[in-house]
Amino acid sequence: MTAYAYNAWYPLAWSRDIGQGISTRRVLEEDLAVYRAEDGTVAALEDACPHRLAPLSLGRLRGNAIECGYHGLTFDCSGRCTVAPGMARPPESFRVRSYPTAESMGMVWVWMGDAEKADRSQVFHLPQYDDPAYSVVEGDALPVQANYLSLADNLCDPTHVVYVHQTTLASAGREETRVQHERQGNKVVTWRWVIDGPLIPIFEGLKDFGGNVDRWHYYHYHAPSIAVIDFGSARTGTGAPEGNRDDCIQMYACHFITPVDQRTCVQHWLCLRNSPADPVIDERLRSNLRMAFDEDKRMLEAIQRNEDKPREWKRVHLGLDGSSIKMRRIVEEMAEK
Repeated sequence: MTAYAYNAWYPLAWSRDIGQGISTRRVLEEDLAVYRAEDGTVAALEDACPHRLAPLSLGRLRGNAIECGYHGLTFDCSGRCTVAPGMARPPESFRVRSYPTAESMGMVWVWMGDAEKADRSQVFHLPQYDDPAYSVVEGDALPVQANYLSLADNLCDPTHVVYVHQTTLASAGREETRVQHERQGNKVVTWRWVIDGPLIPIFEGLKDFGGNVDRWHYYHYHAPSIAVIDFGSARTGTGAPEGNRDDCIQMYACHFITPVDQRTCVQHWLCLRNSPADPVIDERLRSNLRMAFDEDKRMLEAIQRNEDKPREWKRVHLGLDGSSIKMRRIVEEMAEK
């Protein structure tokens, strides 16, 4: 079973999906009742009334508080009981757990561990998200019936692209391109360059380079559940590998993974690109990325079904697994703290 790192910020939901009504989310096998308070901040409470464990999500909002739909106990955003029928003043012990939240990059984030250790300045934010040179294509909340670390393996691994994403992200004949990786604190960076090759399908129509390109793929995995893939192309021979990317296509594919339980996760994704927003291009990009991520989903869910079968087997490792091994080691270290 996968150990969870509780003292971390996890993606909870798209900000667009949390309003002044009660929503439910499950993170690290814990059920939460989520809503916006009147000042716009997001509250996340344990979804169980301490009286008889009725889900608070079956109740109703009373201003900034949730009233239990079974017997009317009412809890504010901090989890403190403010109303208990038949009692003039509810005891301090009448509480539900409240989880710290924050918002960044169009996403609500939740801290599942020790609330005193929650530092909102550490919530993930990519600087390019605020850069006017980049446009944002917000994606989906894709449910994946697989352990979140299996998806993390995928997002630390450029080599699968040639085989899984042949119609969207790959070009043929690049199976043996060298992959490099290194650990940087609680982050793993995996990268490779493809020199003098064709544009990948998803880039076609975005820019005419008049020939082959040099392509980069940098996979930044921030443990335990954030992946940012910096990928792009520039005309071959113009110095992109040396840092000259003045005339290029560049995208950041951001993947914010919510671990639901041992066999389920939610992949929230968005894309930034270094060109102005265009409804037609944006919708085509969104459609192509959906296709690519559905290809990953199909493979990962099939792997999970095999992992769930009783069998005697020993996993073998290839040289390309180095970054995934580093990533899992970091998560284990974080889970032990």
